[in-house]
Amino acid sequence: MKLPIKPRTLPGRLATGAFILHSGLEKWNGGEEQAAGIHGMAANAFPFLKSIPPRRFLRLLAAGEIATGAALLAPFVPTALAGAALTGFSGSLVALYLRTPALRKPGSVWPSQAGIGVSKDVWMLGIGLGLLADAATERQDS
Repeated sequence: MKLPIKPRTLPGRLATGAFILHSGLEKWNGGEEQAAGIHGMAANAFPFLKSIPPRRFLRLLAAGEIATGAALLAPFVPTALAGAALTGFSGSLVALYLRTPALRKPGSVWPSQAGIGVSKDVWMLGIGLGLLADAATERQDS
């Protein structure tokens, strides 16, 4: 049986998939304080999220992370689908970073001390875009 992934995509899929899956599992049973903090940051960047209760938001975020991480780790999930999931997920994190001034140095895209943890999500976006590019060029070669 031929798997729909190439060995060259494995390092990025394994590293990001394991990281995101672990993050989602950690959030799944998160407490009120964690829910309020994560929801507050997200709702400040994306005001439409204010209408979602913090605990529900945290559970939805965790489910999204678990699904994205599992898709990246599952060898039967095509590279294009895994890349789209990672690009969408990490793109939203990069948007959160860009929409939260306290995470960046004044007048800059470079992270402040508080933004280091979120700014690294740009690497996941790069990996996701790389997976999409790999899938697109694979189809062109066929």
